[in-house]
Amino acid sequence: MINPRQRNVIRQRVHTRIREKMSGTASRPRLNVYRSLNHIYTQIIDDATGNTLVSASSAGKKGEEVAYGGNVEAARRVGKLIAERAQEKGIKKIVFDRGGYLYHGRVKALAEAAREAGLDF
Repeated sequence: MINPRQRNVIRQRVHTRIREKMSGTASRPRLNVYRSLNHIYTQIIDDATGNTLVSASSAGKKGEEVAYGGNVEAARRVGKLIAERAQEKGIKKIVFDRGGYLYHGRVKALAEAAREAGLDF
């Protein structure tokens, strides 16, 4: 069995390899995904300027009560939320950066929810 630290090193190598070939532009920014054990975080980034345009996560703001964010249902909510916020800013087309994670489970649920809510990738 692979040690969790070793698994994260492998994920980071895969993500670096993906990022060499992919970048977000002003017309088609990059949707980045980070997955922790308890939450899932997303950002829409314009790599040309280095700015985060929109972000969403399953972690609530300080003082806000949040249901557990480390499951598929929470990932669906975050996918829908990021798509709604992106459309408010006029973003419709994006590039999906899965962050080196397998396209399965929470990452897949987030991507499918974002597509259903109107993002094109």
